Amino acid sequence: MSEPLIEVDDLAVHFPMKRGVILDRTVGHVYAVDGVSLTIGRGETYGLVGESGCGKSTLGRAILRLVDPTRGSVRFDGTDVAGLRGEALRRMRRRFQMVFQDPLSSLDPRQSVESLLTEGLRAHGLSKGADADRARLHELIDAVGLPSGALRRYPHEFSGGQRQRIGIARALCVEPDLIVADEPVSALDVSVQAQVLNLLGRLQSELGLTYLVIAHDLAVVRHVSDRVGVMYLGGIVEEAPSPDLYADPQHPYTRALLSAVPVPDPELEDRRERILLTGDLPSPAAPPSGCRFHTAARGVSPTAAPTSGRSYG
Repeated sequence: MSEPLIEVDDLAVHFPMKRGVILDRTVGHVYAVDGVSLTIGRGETYGLVGESGCGKSTLGRAILRLVDPTRGSVRFDGTDVAGLRGEALRRMRRRFQMVFQDPLSSLDPRQSVESLLTEGLRAHGLSKGADADRARLHELIDAVGLPSGALRRYPHEFSGGQRQRIGIARALCVEPDLIVADEPVSALDVSVQAQVLNLLGRLQSELGLTYLVIAHDLAVVRHVSDRVGVMYLGGIVEEAPSPDLYADPQHPYTRALLSAVPVPDPELEDRRERILLTGDLPSPAAPPSGCRFHTAARGVSPTAAPTSGRSYG
């Protein structure tokens, strides 16, 4: 792995559960993220997968300080982001941006594309005058494959794939080092998904970007990621280079996820093993001790010992 850009150590995000009408009492917590540690190298694409509700989006937002962590540290290029406040945090945020899952709801419908992009330049002191800004916006729009006339239009005038390209352009306009892409193609048609993923790959090679790609679609993550972390009930259960994880998954939860991915071969699809999980799904408000998957692991065949260099727990 290259030089680390992101170092997450024992990160936790616990949301309080409140009860009461007059006295608002905290009666427990939802352990959305609980003790996650991972490292993302500069220029690397790290894929984070897991089923809905496992905490992967919350982890991405905690890394960017869109939600405050309960404990742990997030070091971005050597600086502890979790400890930053006020103006220091605002300046640091220029270096990491997010592409959201729903491209329509993440764009202000009252602003034109030009206004959306210019706002970022001005907010972070990158504006260099009207002419220079206009040239920069045309460069951005061209980079994401949209016509220059798109700058005068509004989000509702675009298709889903085009809106996601606008979201990518908005993230790029402040020249970040890290982009967290939360389900960047889940709301798009399959043909458009390929276009957006290829665009992300091209921009990474041209600009040296680092990606954290959050998805539940294992085929998408396999296509774009250098390393993959598998998340279950607030924790990372397995982490490995992408080719190794897909060729030889070690954790039973990873094997179950991969067995659910359809194979584009009818004969092979009929013959291949499907792993059905049994047991109770634990509550994130009361996770079991030890490996959180053990209550759902009955009926899943045991795996071999982890291979060298892989994280498994």
